[in-house]
Amino acid sequence: MSVLPLVFTSGWASGINAYAVVLLLGIFGATGLSDEVPESLQRTDVLIAAGVLFLCEAVADKIPYVDSLWDTAHTVIRPVSGAVVGALLAGQSGSLSDLAAGAVGGSTALASHAVKAGTRMAINTSPEPFSNIAVSSAEDLGVAGIITFAIFHPEAAAIIAAVLLFLGLLMLYFLISRIRRFLRRRAQRREERRIAHRTGAPPG
Repeated sequence: MSVLPLVFTSGWASGINAYAVVLLLGIFGATGLSDEVPESLQRTDVLIAAGVLFLCEAVADKIPYVDSLWDTAHTVIRPVSGAVVGALLAGQSGSLSDLAAGAVGGSTALASHAVKAGTRMAINTSPEPFSNIAVSSAEDLGVAGIITFAIFHPEAAAIIAAVLLFLGLLMLYFLISRIRRFLRRRAQRREERRIAHRTGAPPG
């Protein structure tokens, strides 16, 4: 069986929460629930590191503006993680070249990361924090659910991930105006801090 559906799904999920993907795949492999997971993802040190970083993301991802800073810092990390996980999965199964799997996993992760980061910018134009918490929790549950589903039903999970990615990109198109508002507001705050630093006055 081709590992491509699992690579695609793990790439999509990595763009949302790369640490959760590594942690879940490692647990599934270590417990013997899946033979598709390479031993490198099952190592104790990898699982501990992924678990700690997942907890950090679970907190940062629910705080307005902090979530966008976190997303910015992970613009490279998530696609690279998707590419590495994809290549490792391909190497384990031998049904797909490492290079092709890395390209699929990395590009899919980049696309879903763009959706996640853009959506958060749009949400952060609203002052209340509850939407951040709700969206972040839904993302965490969605990643956990689809990775679990992909282990047992990879083709169906890949179809769901593809639909979610398409809908996310479509939604991102309609949120462009709010994203621009967020970027203008952030630039204004930076300018206020810069002026305050130069004059010694507290920022407005």
